[in-house]
Amino acid sequence: MNDPRPLIAHVVYGFRVGGLENGLVNLVNSQPAARYRHAIVALTDSCPDFRARVQREDVSFIDLAKPPGHGFRLYRQIAALFRSLRPAVVHTRNLAALEAQLPARMAGVPVRIHGEHGWDTRDPQGLRRRYQWVRRAYRPFVTRYVALSGHLADYLRERVGVPAQRIERICNGVDTRRFHMPIHGREPLAGSPFNDSRLRVIGTVGRLQAVKDQVLLARAFVHLLRSEPALAEPLRLVIVGEGPLRGEIERVLADAGVAERVWLAGERSDTPEVMRALDGFVLPSRAEGISNTILEAMASGLPVIATDVGGNGELVQPGRTGTLVPPGDEVAMAEAIADWLRDPVAALGQGLAGRARAEQTFSLDGMVARYVALYDELLAAAGHATRG
Repeated sequence: MNDPRPLIAHVVYGFRVGGLENGLVNLVNSQPAARYRHAIVALTDSCPDFRARVQREDVSFIDLAKPPGHGFRLYRQIAALFRSLRPAVVHTRNLAALEAQLPARMAGVPVRIHGEHGWDTRDPQGLRRRYQWVRRAYRPFVTRYVALSGHLADYLRERVGVPAQRIERICNGVDTRRFHMPIHGREPLAGSPFNDSRLRVIGTVGRLQAVKDQVLLARAFVHLLRSEPALAEPLRLVIVGEGPLRGEIERVLADAGVAERVWLAGERSDTPEVMRALDGFVLPSRAEGISNTILEAMASGLPVIATDVGGNGELVQPGRTGTLVPPGDEVAMAEAIADWLRDPVAALGQGLAGRARAEQTFSLDGMVARYVALYDELLAAAGHATRG
């Protein structure tokens, strides 16, 4: 039976735990099912457990097992896939998936959208000319760009040469029903060694990789314990996530003799519960687009310390919802944590202000509505009707 709903083919490098991928899950789950169908194409592979987060049964998943390097050898295969799927929209995300724009053009896909969500460890500030050149090379094949932050929109205009009228600014949204404040203070978390209400627990959530720089947070934690041991006595640190930095984080903590004060929780699927088990959230990244985890922490009523990179300054309001510190500065990060410990009432007020900001400015419903409006607009301009 022919399904009259237009198909959106979302192309990502891999479909597994990550902020970009989590945003895609939220978008697919929250869009009105009557409007669009969805397919998620992973150029490499996808994680079955992460696939299970997609709640709609009409979403198809396709893994292309792309080897490392540029995928020009797969152009014909990807174009053939698009001809078979017949998507109305191909929506790629970040540089690693941008190469699918040319096969989409070859297959005659009417609307081709590319989203810039942030940079990776190979180009944490977006300054490598090679990657700017690659983005320029694919620019003719993209119908419209989506920048998740003003910082990324400026980058597309100034470094890649994309005209302003071809850039749509759509910030991530957070589900403020799923991420909410605890009712009676910090909640116990299954498996946590730090559920004692007398402790002060800070934490972070994210893949343990260089761009997220959890090593900086570990060093800041050690610095604070050494510089102000009495103040930091009740402090504990939770790091949720898995990845190649785990060994280095463990060495920093072991060398300082503080491993018993830190819980490396590994990968978990209960992020809302993790947030409600913290007193404060810290994001030590070297680069960011618009951080899903900052939005989730704000929605959970947590004060936020974040490095002043990418779009973090568009989320965190210093002195009102949290603190911004320079990237790579463990002393500044330690001092920001110490400020929370000295004035827990002010920290609580920052968390409340963050929750209000998440509700008013960064709602998931608002994000979904903007994407649906964008798809509708571009398909109408291409002469393709959509269902109202």
